[in-house]
Amino acid sequence: MGDDYRKMYEDEQKKCAEYIAKVAKLEEENAMLQFRLDRIHNNPLWKCTKGIRDMMLKSAKLKKRIRNLGGPRGFYDKVLYKIRESKAKKSYGTASFPDASRRANESGQVFEQMPLISILVPLYNTPKEFLKEMIDSVLWQTYGNWELCLADGSDDEHAYVGEYCKDISDKDARVKYMKLTENKGISGNTNECYKMASGTFIGLFDHDDILHPSVLYEYVKVINEKNADYLYCDETTFHRGDINKMITMHFKPDYAIDNLRANNYICHFSCFKKELLNDMELFRSEFDGSQDHDMILRLTDKAKNVVHVPKLLYYWRSHAGSVASDINAKSYAIDAAKNAVADHLRTHGFKNFTITSTRAFETIFKISYEIFSRPKVSIIIANKDHKEDLKRCIDSITERTTYDNYEIVIVENNSVTTEIFDYYKEIESKKIKIVKYEGEFNYSKVNNLGVNYADGEYIILLNNDTQVITVNWIEEMLMYAQRKDVGAVGAKLYYPDKTIQHAGVVIGLGAHRTAGHTHYGKSYENLGYMGRLCYAQNVSAVTGACLMVKKHLYSQLCGLDENFEISLNDVDFCLRLRAKGYLNVFTPFAELYHYESISRGLDNSGANAERYNKESEKFRTKWAAVLEAGDPYYNPNFTLDRSDYSVKIV
Repeated sequence: MGDDYRKMYEDEQKKCAEYIAKVAKLEEENAMLQFRLDRIHNNPLWKCTKGIRDMMLKSAKLKKRIRNLGGPRGFYDKVLYKIRESKAKKSYGTASFPDASRRANESGQVFEQMPLISILVPLYNTPKEFLKEMIDSVLWQTYGNWELCLADGSDDEHAYVGEYCKDISDKDARVKYMKLTENKGISGNTNECYKMASGTFIGLFDHDDILHPSVLYEYVKVINEKNADYLYCDETTFHRGDINKMITMHFKPDYAIDNLRANNYICHFSCFKKELLNDMELFRSEFDGSQDHDMILRLTDKAKNVVHVPKLLYYWRSHAGSVASDINAKSYAIDAAKNAVADHLRTHGFKNFTITSTRAFETIFKISYEIFSRPKVSIIIANKDHKEDLKRCIDSITERTTYDNYEIVIVENNSVTTEIFDYYKEIESKKIKIVKYEGEFNYSKVNNLGVNYADGEYIILLNNDTQVITVNWIEEMLMYAQRKDVGAVGAKLYYPDKTIQHAGVVIGLGAHRTAGHTHYGKSYENLGYMGRLCYAQNVSAVTGACLMVKKHLYSQLCGLDENFEISLNDVDFCLRLRAKGYLNVFTPFAELYHYESISRGLDNSGANAERYNKESEKFRTKWAAVLEAGDPYYNPNFTLDRSDYSVKIV
């Protein structure tokens, strides 16, 4: 054994000697390299060119960053967004908290209804600092008629949760605390909170988040003014324990059922009349992870007046393990959300639908509805000359469209070229009609004439300068248009360079304060504000460049208003549908190219500009009350000067 150990020792010694020799050689080489580097750095020429080299390095980094942001335009948009974001954070962060004067004003306000609001918070191993800040944000409310119901499922290692809550409860009787014998999960713990509640309104609050001091005041104000029975507000996520370090500011639309089915945009801070829960559970354990989405879908169905308070009043903490930080932290939430939406759809009589995640986010969904039958669809295309544009449009329909029960009605309007009439003869068939409109061009009259010749149950108004991209574009629009509650359905339109031309219309948007397209000019890859380019949603209006509607609805409204000869007739039509109680829907899953204004020119020059100004004035007069109220699907905190959902800086 001794010889073996001696040999092992000698081998190790030899290896050590070799290692030391290698290190020495490397040190020698390093010293030589450092010597050469010092000579370069001490060279007068090197010192003189330092500024140039630094500038070149910064320029290279800047070019790379600009390239990554989508070129100069993308870089400009990013810089502008950061400036606006910075200003918005100053406007909507702690700077918006009530000062002493405002606190006194709000605290002293006496409303006709002063409901007791029960705030439910399920606790489970809540970090000390989060717990303290959460409770403090309730104690600091300017409206005082509340109770805080805390159900604690924390384990023995987190006994401080109970100790702290008991201490607060002893000092303020409005704080109710119950230690649970076991942790029942989010749904179970919240339901235990609900058993403690005696308020006429219930508010749902996460154990690691923060409420704005005025949120209850603002809610009670709306309860009195609008008789609200379900309320929610805008919210922001923050990190590093500082509510001014906002990651996102979610400025939400008013109640929109199609948005809610595709995406739980309502989320926080939900507050509702307790009686809405009669004969229903608050949270259902089978939907844990998305129990709030399930609850919101059920209760807003029952509510008579869902009211959105468009103010940042809820601060959602982003930290390791929270859904605000990463949905994969709770991957079961994805399946729970799909199941919640599916359960809701089944209660509304929908069958044979599919729900899939979109590229925006795992819990933002594409819902594919069953098409009940194969109704005939009439595609109305107004045209004057422009053979190549019309041919491109017709070819794309006939070659790419998977839906087979359609007809095309081309309304010929005072063409003068021989080639267009030759083309009409070439394509006219059982499936393609050519009808003639005589008189001065009036887009509304032309389309109304075309609809008179249509045999279909559904109408698609389609510009001659469009080109089909999505092969099932008719099906994607029809699945919404077939619903009894839906009026017009619009598609997602791109310019030839794949920037967005249409993704829904907002009333009041733009220089004329009439109507404008959202996300205008953005790349086709853009997800949109809070993923809004990735799911079907309710909008005030869609463009007549590609609009589907039931023929009987079109007839009931007497078609497009012929007083709007060229522009805004589509928006006017959609607003008249909305006034009748119908929903208008934009779907991003029906896509076409739109070579906009090839036929008639742009609206911002010469006679076209003068004509557009007149029609804009006519529109503003007709819809003055609606414009004054604002677009319900576009948050009033957004500017009307830009189409990119930039925050309005007051």
